[in-house]
Amino acid sequence: MQPYHDRRLRLAQLIRDRGGGVAVIPTAPEVIRNRDAHYPYRWDSYFYYLTGFTEPEAVLVMSVDSSGTESVLFCRDKNEEREIWDGYRFGPQLARERFGFDRALCIDKLDSELSGLLADQPAVFTAIGTGDDHDAKVARWLNAVRAQARSGISAPGQVFEVRSLIDEMRIIKDQHEIAIMRRAARISAAAHVRAMRASRPGRFEFEIEAELEHEFRMGGSKAPAYGSIVASGRHACVLHYRANDAQLADGDLLLIDAGCELDGYASDITRTFPVSGRFTGAQRTLYDIVLEAQRAAIAATRPGLRFIDPHDAAVKVLVQGLIDCGLISGTLDSAIESGAYRRFYMHRTGHWLGMDVHDCGDYREPGEAGTGTNKPWRILRPGMVLTEEPGLYVRAADDIPRHFHDIGIRIEDDAVVTETGCEIFTADVPKAADEIEALMRG
Repeated sequence: MQPYHDRRLRLAQLIRDRGGGVAVIPTAPEVIRNRDAHYPYRWDSYFYYLTGFTEPEAVLVMSVDSSGTESVLFCRDKNEEREIWDGYRFGPQLARERFGFDRALCIDKLDSELSGLLADQPAVFTAIGTGDDHDAKVARWLNAVRAQARSGISAPGQVFEVRSLIDEMRIIKDQHEIAIMRRAARISAAAHVRAMRASRPGRFEFEIEAELEHEFRMGGSKAPAYGSIVASGRHACVLHYRANDAQLADGDLLLIDAGCELDGYASDITRTFPVSGRFTGAQRTLYDIVLEAQRAAIAATRPGLRFIDPHDAAVKVLVQGLIDCGLISGTLDSAIESGAYRRFYMHRTGHWLGMDVHDCGDYREPGEAGTGTNKPWRILRPGMVLTEEPGLYVRAADDIPRHFHDIGIRIEDDAVVTETGCEIFTADVPKAADEIEALMRG
């Protein structure tokens, strides 16, 4: 529990630097799927980052002033009957001991306790707009304190978004987090290799998805980090394809974008390979362009460069490749300036990765002047984790040579910025075309 305790102390110092106050951070609510069946529960990432506590119906309250910090967990009470139906509960006493809080109380006491905890505090730091009527609850707690004004008790005069403070903590991963993400990447890499070996004409996309999830579970992951994309043929040109119900056909490519979640941290891998085990000439041409673009992006991922630099490096390779193939015309500079390539490449080359697959953190440098798109892109620093995922998506059209029709290719790996460059977590999955063909033949 030490990493979670240390994070609470770091957040407390950030709050103290802003004059102190009370942080109120709820976990995610349970969600009904239909009638009395729930979706599988997944805690709130911000809450888990500070607590390591995975049960629903829980709130972390931190009171911070110049003299110190008190962390209080509100959680479900022990209940033998509910535990028979729903499983084990820590209860306040054991939760306090096990997770290292100063105090722990039953969640039923939250409303009555908050009025005292917020009394005479300068500010509230909370997650605004999280759903489950949390904003209304905060207003109710503040009004309960305001009602005591005649007794000389004052209510907090300001409400701040606490997630912006935690974002700056989460964007740099510590060694505990990096170790988990390495393990998650290895599990996901094994799943992609299994999927390549299992793919052949006549099977269905959902069968390959089952192969992925089998390997996730066998590796120790409880769930995918996001809905797996298993897209064959023309479906690979749909960036967030979800149906996963088509039959694999001879001559098609299969694009798989999938990763497991392990101990609250995501992995994110994409590979594209031929269902029949061998690339056609046009497929190989475009594939090699995307692979070279990814190599350029990885080379531009090192401390001191900006978040945008890997994208710009990849775009140059992709655009030159499209010109060489005759899919766009003009010079490299003119094609980039006009945006002609966006017909075939319409997304960024990466995103932050961590507890969420599209992890938190500004992409613009918070410490530099400017606003909006005029603000400089974020400087890459050791401990930042991001994806490297260039692609090309060529839909069928009258002005496109037929041999390029309906080819969708993306190659994605997970990288952590190091002191000298970057480390690729997901290198265990083959991505050179010859290596993929050899694996599938084997």
